[in-house]
Amino acid sequence: MLHITGSASVVAAMLLGACLMPGAAQAATATTTFQVTATVLATCQVSATPLAFGNYAGSQTDATSTISVTCTNGTAYNVGLDAGTADGATVTTRKMTGPGGALLGYALYSDSARITNWGNTVGTDTVTGTGTGLAQTLTVYGRIPAGSMPTPGAYADTITVTVTY
Repeated sequence: MLHITGSASVVAAMLLGACLMPGAAQAATATTTFQVTATVLATCQVSATPLAFGNYAGSQTDATSTISVTCTNGTAYNVGLDAGTADGATVTTRKMTGPGGALLGYALYSDSARITNWGNTVGTDTVTGTGTGLAQTLTVYGRIPAGSMPTPGAYADTITVTVTY
């Protein structure tokens, strides 16, 4: 018979125990997949700065304003400007209202030469663009023509900007 003593007996006992133990358990797995979806809607946001002509003394006076349009990437859009709030105003004959209902005519253009009227009929007198996902700045070119001498005082109008997309 074989006799093992000392540390060798401990090692032998461990080996014998390891041989008698059941095998290590294997973990079972199951897998699946799932879809992740989203729908990006075409959308636009718009803001504008005031157009301030300053003092008018009868000579032609020009001023500018800006419109900021932010549309989702690839979204085609049209920017239109309405006639304003003065009685009898149209997109080609805009008017500011002053003291006692006095009117001061002005025009809004989409080009720096102030030739192309900026109105609100899509495909006719609006400004077009395509969204990039970033803000795009459009300049509004305003002009009060020479020769008008209405009642002195403050004049104002409100223009509505409409983005169609």
